[in-house]
Amino acid sequence: MEDANFIIRFLNWLMSFDRKVLILAASAIGAGLAMIAGIGPGIGQGYAAGKGAEAVGMNPKAGKQATMVMLLGAAVAETSGILALVVALILLFGNPIITQEGAVLVLAASAIGAGISMITGVGPGIGQGYAAGKGAEAAARRPQYQSNIIRAMLLGQAVAQSTGIYALIIALVLMFANPLIKLM
Repeated sequence: MEDANFIIRFLNWLMSFDRKVLILAASAIGAGLAMIAGIGPGIGQGYAAGKGAEAVGMNPKAGKQATMVMLLGAAVAETSGILALVVALILLFGNPIITQEGAVLVLAASAIGAGISMITGVGPGIGQGYAAGKGAEAAARRPQYQSNIIRAMLLGQAVAQSTGIYALIIALVLMFANPLIKLM
């Protein structure tokens, strides 16, 4: 019972703020949460760079091929971080939620939810970096198959990016076409 009273007091306190202030505060939190997705690309690109360096050390004659595969793969691994950055920038500079009519708490929660959804980008970033690292290793072992290795790596990375794209869609729906407001 005490927990329920705390929640009610907390919600009443939140609702005491101006509508726009509450939504902007939630948007700031959502933007910060969205950027947590940068963890994945950081880990993935670090893995790819480490494997690229290892591949060059393993076969210096194939260093050019291994480095090319690593760089291409690491660039793709950054996409989930870029998607999260787009959502964070929209929440901070082009926030469509401010102009929507509806329950303030639903709109504020939507802003936070948009940011939280982008945390999904951690997975694709790590997975794509792993693929880039393995691609660099393969190119060092068999440099004559560089184009085949890149093709397979990019195809796998494209599939791995799907969850990051799903998160972007949910974030954009929460910000631009919020179906929850229509239920009010």
